[in-house]
Amino acid sequence: MAPIDVDVIVFDVLGTLVDEAAGLRSAVEQCAPGADPTTAAGLVAVWQQHVAVEQERIIAGGRAFAPSSVLDAEAATVVARRAGIDDPGQLQLLAAASTRLPPWPDSAQGLARLAERRPVIGLSNADRSTLLRLDAHAGLRWHLALSAEDAATYKPDPAVYRLALTAAAVAPDRVLMVAAHAWDLRGAAALGMRTAYVERPGGDPPAGTDRFDLHTTGLADLADRL
Repeated sequence: MAPIDVDVIVFDVLGTLVDEAAGLRSAVEQCAPGADPTTAAGLVAVWQQHVAVEQERIIAGGRAFAPSSVLDAEAATVVARRAGIDDPGQLQLLAAASTRLPPWPDSAQGLARLAERRPVIGLSNADRSTLLRLDAHAGLRWHLALSAEDAATYKPDPAVYRLALTAAAVAPDRVLMVAAHAWDLRGAAALGMRTAYVERPGGDPPAGTDRFDLHTTGLADLADRL
């Protein structure tokens, strides 16, 4: 496949550049030492389901906007209740788990390589304070990091992608959205952005009807293809 020509690269963060599930699982295991791996994984699924449902409610107008740190605190409370965690300090530590997510092995080097040639933007559903700490913890370096908090909604609401398009100040088809989630890429494509799917464990793979511009195995593959 011939390389595609774009001016700006936009990256999803959670799941695409950091291993969200592993970070949450580590926090659960730390705060609930008796949890075996299967139990911890189940609690992580509960956490992620709570956040996903509440984000969908906000997008649909069924709930006023709340930043991701609020949704994470709610999810941590639900998980703590199920895991029998009643220490306030442990609950606080658990609620901040999204600021300590580990990067995928190729994230830092891949971003640096891509940023040598084009402006790179992070576009995350994490709120501003969470994204700041997450980027510092994971070693992610951007030309610009944007949070869905600035649009008072969440991806895949078009308003979030417009934050990146406004900052890029070029036509949508000159901007490449990179994500490990097909739902995220569909949202970007609806606004005319180019799309690149990155394979990650636990991601949302493309359906048979999806037609993304690139399907890559990682950031090194993405950089080669660009």
